[in-house]
Amino acid sequence: MSRLTTLPSTREQARRALLLIGAPASSRRVVDVHGALFDGDLTVSTLVTLLRDEERIFPAGGVDTICPALRPDLTAARGLFTLSTWPIEGRVANPPVDRLAAIVRIAEFIAMRKAVGAAAAALLRRLADEVPDGPEAYAVHDPAALADAARVALAALPVVPLPAGTVHRWQSLDERQRLFGLPRLPRQRGRA
Repeated sequence: MSRLTTLPSTREQARRALLLIGAPASSRRVVDVHGALFDGDLTVSTLVTLLRDEERIFPAGGVDTICPALRPDLTAARGLFTLSTWPIEGRVANPPVDRLAAIVRIAEFIAMRKAVGAAAAALLRRLADEVPDGPEAYAVHDPAALADAARVALAALPVVPLPAGTVHRWQSLDERQRLFGLPRLPRQRGRA
């Protein structure tokens, strides 16, 4: 049985949320942001299925392929999603920086809206708990105050550039490895 729908595809829904987040994000964060700010039926299970499908059908995917974030060793960071069009610096996960940068972008996006709906307010409340002084900033019901608190916390974090060796290694990989990461090597037992 086929079902007609006017909702965007799962890929398009995930892409919208990731563009707003602007940093590697967990499936739960992508779904929460999309559910609070956009129309659609994106779920964690459909997002994970989409990632598997993107890898399986490569290179037939679209321009904005949903792909895993990468670790500094260029293996896939399980559970974190990015877009294929992002530069390597944006695809390598740095959880504290990524989390705060995403909160700044989300709060600023909500601050630009004239009215904040219940779902967006609930999202802001959850995000405020992840920022130092965030609950106090949220208490004034001003998304811009939460963005400012996250920006201050982000500025306090040390800036750690991506090692040049990582960038050089990434450039030497084939397209599939650039998108989906290098295979993880099993741990060796025995010898020290």
